[in-house]
Amino acid sequence: MEAPGITPLVTLFAASFAIAFSGALMPGPLLTATIAASARRGPSAGPLIIAGHAVLESGLLVALMLGLSPILARDGVFTGISFLGGAVLAWMAAGMFRSLSSLTVPQTQQKGGGNRLVWTGVAMSLSNPYWTIWWATIGLGAILQARRFGAAGVAAFFSGHILADLGWYSLVSFAVGKGKRFFSDRVYRRLVAVLAALMLVFAAAFIFAGAVRLRGMIQS
Repeated sequence: MEAPGITPLVTLFAASFAIAFSGALMPGPLLTATIAASARRGPSAGPLIIAGHAVLESGLLVALMLGLSPILARDGVFTGISFLGGAVLAWMAAGMFRSLSSLTVPQTQQKGGGNRLVWTGVAMSLSNPYWTIWWATIGLGAILQARRFGAAGVAAFFSGHILADLGWYSLVSFAVGKGKRFFSDRVYRRLVAVLAALMLVFAAAFIFAGAVRLRGMIQS
């Protein structure tokens, strides 16, 4: 295969970055977890969470190229991820609510726990069934287009996608981490309560979507 010129690769990178950035702007479990972690850990929370997200997506990218897409697009897979993801988010929200009475604004950035934040990025991505479906449909289509330019094309697509996530979540993490000095304990607790409530909303939405898909499977 002839090596592609630089223009198609730059175009592919830019398109991938723009699509991923627009998706990153939408609220979801990953953003909610990033905000909560950034108040404790500081600006490093966002990049660490996205590191876990990126590791998972790179593995899924390889799996899709090897033919995993039809499996991920099955109703049963979507339903299972919806129920399991909803349960995980509800469990996390319950823990956040239980901790409200004892929460205080961290005076210094917490050290350590980087591995935990990386795993948070993995868990929050896996808990979202729409993330899986996006990669099995839109993501796969983009990969197939990128493969026309060989390995360089796939690399351009994936790097644009990940850098969009990293840029936005790093910005959010920096804003929250540096702005926590303006929080009182009351404001901090209210923020965590709002984030926990959002987690419950996402949990309910995922479980409802799974129930609807399950009903359709039973009736078909």
